[in-house]
Amino acid sequence: MSKPTLVLLHGVGLDHTMWEPAAVLLSDRFTVLTPDLPGHGARPPVPDGITLAELADDIAATVPAGAHLAGFSLGALIAQHVALHNPGRAATLTSISSVCRRTPGERAAVLARLRTAETDVAASAAASLERWYAGTGVGPDLVARTEATLLANDPGSFLACYRVFATADAELAPRLAEITTPALALTGADDPGSTPAMTHRLAAALPDCRAVVVPRARHMLPVQCPEAFADALTHFIGERAHA
Repeated sequence: MSKPTLVLLHGVGLDHTMWEPAAVLLSDRFTVLTPDLPGHGARPPVPDGITLAELADDIAATVPAGAHLAGFSLGALIAQHVALHNPGRAATLTSISSVCRRTPGERAAVLARLRTAETDVAASAAASLERWYAGTGVGPDLVARTEATLLANDPGSFLACYRVFATADAELAPRLAEITTPALALTGADDPGSTPAMTHRLAAALPDCRAVVVPRARHMLPVQCPEAFADALTHFIGERAHA
């Protein structure tokens, strides 16, 4: 009997390697696909002004019909766009560490981080690592791998994708209620950017969505707590498969 397909989409500035700790735990239950987003990993840079729709259309073309679709951070916004514009393509939708309907203060904070990235990529990467990993106990080798991935990005391409991440939740917000795919919104209790409040906003906005908040986890939930992530995702998909 063939295993169901699970497609995992990484966040801005990262690549498919962020999923390695979790993919090991999921590969016995799923055929796990971890594509690089446009402009990331080994893929060519994207142009300035790229849109969420262009990123999502690229990914949608690679998602097998009936796959379970899960996205992290920017990947979550892309997954939501795919589910919105390709109804029925994905069997389930999981948004991990996703922003949703940022408040004016939350939007100002992410735009300030974008301005830092525009002027000092190294400082931006260092601030991200602090925000994502401080106090988590994640080993220095994994933190160093994340840092190397961030610093290896084409600067212009990274900024183009970061602008999408910083703004596209406003584009999605008015249409979230149209996403009827069974959904899970999952985040860490200590995530300072993609907060539990945002996860509850997303669960309230989607017609068929539950919220799960993992205690003591920060933004890089799938790296920091791969077991908790895999368990939550597997439990959700298993329930929906037998609903």
